[in-house]
Amino acid sequence: MTEVLVEVKELKKYFSFGHGLEVKAVDGVSFSIRKGETLGLVGESGCGKSTLGRTIVRLYEHTAGEVLFKGKNVHELRGKEVAQFNRDVQMIFQDPQASLNPRMTVEDIIAEGLDIHGLARGSRRERVTELLQLVGLRKEHAQRYPHEFSGGQRQRIGIARALAVEPEFIVADEPISALDVSIQAQVVNLLEDLQAHRGLTYLFIAHDLSMVKHISTRIGVMYLGKLVELAESGELYAEPLHPYTQALLSSVPVPDPTVKRERIILKGDLPSPANKPSGCCFRTRCPHATERCAIEEPVWREVRTGHWAACHLYAD
Repeated sequence: MTEVLVEVKELKKYFSFGHGLEVKAVDGVSFSIRKGETLGLVGESGCGKSTLGRTIVRLYEHTAGEVLFKGKNVHELRGKEVAQFNRDVQMIFQDPQASLNPRMTVEDIIAEGLDIHGLARGSRRERVTELLQLVGLRKEHAQRYPHEFSGGQRQRIGIARALAVEPEFIVADEPISALDVSIQAQVVNLLEDLQAHRGLTYLFIAHDLSMVKHISTRIGVMYLGKLVELAESGELYAEPLHPYTQALLSSVPVPDPTVKRERIILKGDLPSPANKPSGCCFRTRCPHATERCAIEEPVWREVRTGHWAACHLYAD
């Protein structure tokens, strides 16, 4: 049995805005990530994917629940344990331009983690050169500034920065969504190569369902702050259980004009996370909704071995 590296238990992250307004961005999410695997996370904009990733890495303080990394609750770490966690867990951000300091050279951006954690063994510049070459950039790029690079190159710099402290787990928050299609595959292939050679573990957050299928071992589907389905990549695409997952997958283009697929069009708009529907949060758009869905929240349960879902269709 592969070791569980990250375990999330009933994690909640709420944002309060005064006057009683509370946005439940992440609302009771549970899952685990095994060492060396890639867990893909998909869902509509505003479903809480990025907030979940940022809460896991402690960029946001959690409201309730637990995040366990190597068996330790990350929100209870103190002193040297926090420093070690910040080294072991890194994040690749969605917008490579906004996440890189425009006033710093590439060398200083990449070496910042080395300096903080005291990892610049030998020559600092040599280590930066090694990291640049690892992500497909050149030695002379070290003295340039972020604005002198393309989007794909900036994302490679962000990856090099994350790798500098030799992490075990990386949260990749939509790392390809801001890139041209021709560059996206290059960045994904780079992440896969790094995983194969360094044994990295990823939480890969994305909108592109076809790309998520390509890179992920397992895939989780989020809707309005909740995880509604989780399964092995191949099984999720072959036999999706939740109506929301079925609708999402019906929208994925098939690169074969002879194949016809029935498109599932969801009715209504995505409800506000500050005013969620009672019972099942998906019921206002679900073609299978019943009276029970308005009253009772579905239980997150293992419907088949390794295939989890939260839907009254599979409650009994």
